[in-house]
Amino acid sequence: MELDELKYQLNQKLATDHASRTDADIAALLKKKTSSVIGKLKRSLVVEMVLCVLFSIAMLYVCFVSDYWSIRLYFGVFAVLMFLFTFILYYLYKRTQKLTSSHQPVKANLQSAVSLLEEFVKRYFQFTMAMLPVCFVFSLILSSMEPISVPEVDKFVLHYFSARWQVLTFLGVYMIVLAVTLYYFTKWYLKKLYGNYLTELKKCIEELG
Repeated sequence: MELDELKYQLNQKLATDHASRTDADIAALLKKKTSSVIGKLKRSLVVEMVLCVLFSIAMLYVCFVSDYWSIRLYFGVFAVLMFLFTFILYYLYKRTQKLTSSHQPVKANLQSAVSLLEEFVKRYFQFTMAMLPVCFVFSLILSSMEPISVPEVDKFVLHYFSARWQVLTFLGVYMIVLAVTLYYFTKWYLKKLYGNYLTELKKCIEELG
């Protein structure tokens, strides 16, 4: 009986422990939790900045080694875009860092962080989806201005296709499959890097509300 009574008292204490906490105590605990979540978000931004720099270097390398001006132009344009995107990520990183050191109330900080990151994720997804047709059309324009003959590709086309419409159909199907794959991959990627943490921050806002 004494053991049962001890268990009962412990359960009661755990169940009512939060009642003895003041609003300031709860806010302090949530601030620690949100600082941890925002720290993870900052690490995600750092990872993305590093990847952007690496991709920019790889594209610039192609620009320098390629003998075709169309390829140099294509990769050069996207190297510049990737470089600019790195600055956007850095700006977001600094804004996120500022939120953790701000003296605003915890709830105001959280709402600012969520609004900023939600807008970023939304634009990130839109930009990625828009770039797919842009890349495709841009590559077609450049290839028509400077046709590039790759023996392996020519051999593949002649082996599997006997008419131009077949090549166009293949390209159309390829683009659809690529678009669908990129759509779901981008959704997963953004959720992995930012979406899960945004959900945690929203839960903190609800707890404060």
